[in-house]
Amino acid sequence: MKATSIANHENTFFETGRDSDGKEFVLTPNTVPIKGTNESMPYISCRQKNGDTSFYEQEKNTKTQIVLHYTAGYLKGDVAALSKPNYRVSVPFIIARNGTILNMWSSAYWAYHLGSGAVGGNTNGAKRTIAIEMSNIGFLKRIGDQLVTVYSDTDVYCHMNETRFYTKLDIPYRGEQYYARYTIRQYKSLALLLRYLTAEYKIPAVFLPEDKRYDIVAENELVNFKGITSHVNYRSSGKWDIGPAFDWQKVMEEL
Repeated sequence: MKATSIANHENTFFETGRDSDGKEFVLTPNTVPIKGTNESMPYISCRQKNGDTSFYEQEKNTKTQIVLHYTAGYLKGDVAALSKPNYRVSVPFIIARNGTILNMWSSAYWAYHLGSGAVGGNTNGAKRTIAIEMSNIGFLKRIGDQLVTVYSDTDVYCHMNETRFYTKLDIPYRGEQYYARYTIRQYKSLALLLRYLTAEYKIPAVFLPEDKRYDIVAENELVNFKGITSHVNYRSSGKWDIGPAFDWQKVMEEL
């Protein structure tokens, strides 16, 4: 999908409440106060119309960490992938490119989001963490003057002269140099969501030091770290979310 078509794609989801698998959702605008501040966080409750809750575990656990991801997709497909019946690979929050925060289920619950082989274990890690997915296609491949997605060499995302849509790293990260850019609205919404979650669950609003931010972290250190991490800290390969193409400084400044 071309980057210029994403806004219309997202609008269609918010108008119909239907994901790419055809599942229907009830979308309810809401706000929640942020503890210790005068702020409130707007979000949209996104619940399956048929009442299905089989894609996450309704079990509460103490939360000590927030883990950032990107979806490697677009919103309707993101929602579909993260709400597959009985699959239990899901997250409580998805941030659309237009900045809308979708809440799929209570962040007090849990679902598998780290994957097999994750440092410290997928189950234990999922139970003590809160996952946030940024809707973003991820790394891109250059073919001539076009950047295409990982899904097909003919799936053009943007032209090389459309620099507002991508980030080019000086040094490739995990073998990839071009990444789809996040939107300003996503950064602002993410910072707001982090302010809410850190206050709600008393999780320190701190990040791993930069020299450890983009790679796996030793099990004892990662499991005991209280703060904000990302998927790449748990997986040594096969994942790129969220690496140096993400503007960490912007989020830190917003926090």
